[in-house]
Amino acid sequence: MTEGRAHFPIEAWALTETGIDHDSLAVNESVFALANGHIGMRGTLEEGEPSVVPGTYLNGFFEERPLPYAEAGYGFPEEGQTVVNVTDGKLIRLLVGDSPLDLDYGQIISHERTLDLRAGVLRRCTEWRSPNGRTVELRSTRLVSLTRRSIAAIRYEVRCTDDGGDLYVAIQSDLLANEVVENAGSDDPRAAAALRKPLQSELHTGRGRHAVLVHQTKTSRLRMAAGMDHDVLIPDSASEDLEVSPDLARYTLAARLPAGEKLRLVKYLAYGWSSRRSSAAVRDQVEGALAVAKLAGWDRLAAEQRELLDGHWAQADVTIEGDDELQQAVRVG
Repeated sequence: MTEGRAHFPIEAWALTETGIDHDSLAVNESVFALANGHIGMRGTLEEGEPSVVPGTYLNGFFEERPLPYAEAGYGFPEEGQTVVNVTDGKLIRLLVGDSPLDLDYGQIISHERTLDLRAGVLRRCTEWRSPNGRTVELRSTRLVSLTRRSIAAIRYEVRCTDDGGDLYVAIQSDLLANEVVENAGSDDPRAAAALRKPLQSELHTGRGRHAVLVHQTKTSRLRMAAGMDHDVLIPDSASEDLEVSPDLARYTLAARLPAGEKLRLVKYLAYGWSSRRSSAAVRDQVEGALAVAKLAGWDRLAAEQRELLDGHWAQADVTIEGDDELQQAVRVG
């Protein structure tokens, strides 16, 4: 096996991470990234930590920065452009009792993530025991739609796997703008300055399980909107809350989870940006795309993804006999 990738077992149609390796976090965030040419999401965990660069990007969305020189010269560029980390919609945090699920704490019983090349999704299965001894199984599936350029979605399922009786859990589903990226420092202080809180709030709205944040870059004056909505399947009693502020929208679901029962949340995300349209127009674009995606539902979004990729692989697949590792490399590449 090629040096540097031994933590990925050889599979014909997938890449799988088993366990958590802090030395490989940055690599795996890149390997498990999902994109469709408009939206790009690095492969960070839903709970946000541990991570290296929790990036979400929109194609062509950038900030400008000055390029000062000790001595100016003819033809020297006066400004540069930096792709910025836009509003993060991947964040879904789970609290088991009062203990947040965090792979750096408690006990990891099992953890596996798989990039499925045929389905076009990133799957995760984690079983975790909290510091107070309660055990849960978390399953998530993430997709960035290849048929709907504005849409991404996450199916998130939690199940109590111990015999300690009813379990009280809370799920916090966020839209977070101006996310702090502590480990993504730049050797160029001009670029670092441009990346520090690059988005200025223009609108923030929410109702029910739905929220939209609209921001504009400070210098390039590009405008973007991010929206989220949710479907939930709750086995027992639950309470819901939505908080919306300029840089954070949070939907909170608290529920009583009987042993063996499953709580399911589907998070729909929509992104859009423009250099010309108004804040209201960009907001309306995102709200419309979000409404249509939610109407279609998770199963339809996943089926569209698989159908498109079935067609792609029918034309593009190259079969290599006798070398499973090379076969995997060709398909991943």
